[in-house]
Amino acid sequence: MKNIKEYMQGVGQAARAAAYQLVKATTNDKNNALEFIAIALEDQFDFVLAENEKDMLEGRSSGLDAALLDRLALNEARLHSMIDGIRQVAALNDPVGEITDLKYRPSGIQVGKMRVPLGVVGIIYESRPNVTADAAALCLKSGNAAILRGGSEALNSNKAIAQCINQGLVKAGLPEAAIQVIDTIDRAAVGELITMPEYVDVIVPRGGKGLIARVSQEASVPVIKHLHGICHVYIDDEADRSKALAIAFNAKTHRYGTCNTMETLLVAQAVASDILPELAAQYQTEGVELRGCSITRDIVSDVKVATDEDWQAEYLAPILSIRVVKGLDEAIDHIQQYSSQHTESIVTENYTTARRFLREVDSSSVMVNASTRFADGYEYGLGAEIGISTDKFHVRGPVGLEGLTSQKFIVLGDGQVRE
Repeated sequence: MKNIKEYMQGVGQAARAAAYQLVKATTNDKNNALEFIAIALEDQFDFVLAENEKDMLEGRSSGLDAALLDRLALNEARLHSMIDGIRQVAALNDPVGEITDLKYRPSGIQVGKMRVPLGVVGIIYESRPNVTADAAALCLKSGNAAILRGGSEALNSNKAIAQCINQGLVKAGLPEAAIQVIDTIDRAAVGELITMPEYVDVIVPRGGKGLIARVSQEASVPVIKHLHGICHVYIDDEADRSKALAIAFNAKTHRYGTCNTMETLLVAQAVASDILPELAAQYQTEGVELRGCSITRDIVSDVKVATDEDWQAEYLAPILSIRVVKGLDEAIDHIQQYSSQHTESIVTENYTTARRFLREVDSSSVMVNASTRFADGYEYGLGAEIGISTDKFHVRGPVGLEGLTSQKFIVLGDGQVRE
């Protein structure tokens, strides 16, 4: 292989050229490519699983923690879900070329906005091989070329999925370089990718806090990111008890290694003695370690002391911190101090309280009477997501097709000249 700089420059040049070609692609062209990719994955189903098993064996032997192994694993259900996700993206409306806000001006011209691709999207991610397929599908449907750099722990899985993607592109008559998966595990490739503004229009990092912090600090290309997911559920004193129990249990135990998993539970003091013992018993059946404030520990035995570090922790593990608060004001204050602005949920039957929570909590997803686990592109009807942004520009929350586009002004005239 050439040196990393030359290799990445070649990848960038090919991606930029492919992006120009994708501008000409019709919706049918892109949908056909997605269907061919889905078919290729079905045809090579066993091969993809076998390559993933190689990664899993290497991951276990190298001591990857349980959360990373969970993200790395592909099974039949997850692979079917990946294939379904590609077809769901194909079924979504194509945002490219959509014209909105077309208005006549006094001069007689019409001024509006047209939705256009960003161009070339670089995605840097760890563990999850499903991101390879999701990112490819979303970038392709939104008319963007993509450069995908997965983690070394998923190299075999990603190369197998990339093989299917390339087959689908070629069969559909689209440029093979529209989706490129970096086939080197050299960390220098990341440094090159995030400093090529002449070839790359935006970077989306998905992974641990260290990776995202590094990309944010070193990139000369705009970044769409979230650093971590410290998500909260607040059980209000006017919560429906059965809803509260179900939501708080699901938000923590549905899956531990995801960014939308609840890490801190807040409970109004008026209902804490009623809610917490039963919840604690449910968590105990799942082996969840509880860490709590002094009031929590007075109500429930065998709860460890929660420190200030716990309120700031993204555990990604069966560990939960619990704090009893006086009411809504104290809950919101806690969230403002410790939240990563990812996802927060309130359980309440009080309409006014719910409205206040929605208005005052400044996170990318704010929910009423629902588990934080719904903060997901698939669940939001986006088909899939390329990531979740806790930034406020240029997109916030799960990033789907529309988040991978921008807008340009268009003007329709009939010979007008400015006087």
